Amino acid sequence: MVEIKNNASLAAMRVAGRVVADALAAVRAAAAPGVRLRELDEVARAVLREAGATSPFLGYRPSFAPTPFPAVICASVNDAIVHGVPDGYRLRDGDLVSIDCGALVDGWAGDAATSFTVGTESPADRQLRETTRRALEAGIAAAVVGARIGDISHAIGSIGRAAGYGIPEDFGGHGIGRSMHEDPGVPNDGRPGRGYVLRHGLVLAIEPMFLAGGGNDYTTAPDGWTLRTSDGSRAAHFEHTVAVTDDGPRVLTLP
Repeated sequence: MVEIKNNASLAAMRVAGRVVADALAAVRAAAAPGVRLRELDEVARAVLREAGATSPFLGYRPSFAPTPFPAVICASVNDAIVHGVPDGYRLRDGDLVSIDCGALVDGWAGDAATSFTVGTESPADRQLRETTRRALEAGIAAAVVGARIGDISHAIGSIGRAAGYGIPEDFGGHGIGRSMHEDPGVPNDGRPGRGYVLRHGLVLAIEPMFLAGGGNDYTTAPDGWTLRTSDGSRAAHFEHTVAVTDDGPRVLTLP
């Protein structure tokens, strides 16, 4: 069931979105060679705690997961696509890191992700990261009243395919509101003019993820959560929570 939010609800979700933005900024500032992924999780926990927010990630257990998720961020490094569990891994110069974070404030959710390089960035990683970010921007621009979900999917997928990147078929964006995952789903590739018609008050988490090797296949790590590219190539992931409004797309997870 698709839930359409009123303007008061959109304002409440903006509060949660700012907390997510603050957490992502703090994690990125703390990321440096030698820092453990679990330390980045502690940084995000502190931001949520200070804001009076809780985490929709912590304890989350969808049907595919063998255990509840143990952290407030997903930290996916290099060939990890999404859902990386923050553990004792120490960041190294040149690591490509994707951080996904959510927040719940007064019953409303925000969800966003960013990718960045620790230290020295290779040209290939920069291209992957910037292309994924551009795809997010294109998806947001397509989120207008009267368009369809397929228009967002096509905007994202056409950029990824033109660059020769892989797009995992089983994971994409989603509706968001009082829970982190709501209808409708937002695939990262598709045909324009298809799917649910966008209306004022629809809120979507739009999140392209591209794989540098060009394939779509992935494997699940022994932790039961982390998804890795099957060919060992690198991945990037960007996400914003976006409200469809009569005045155009409104990004709720900006700082």
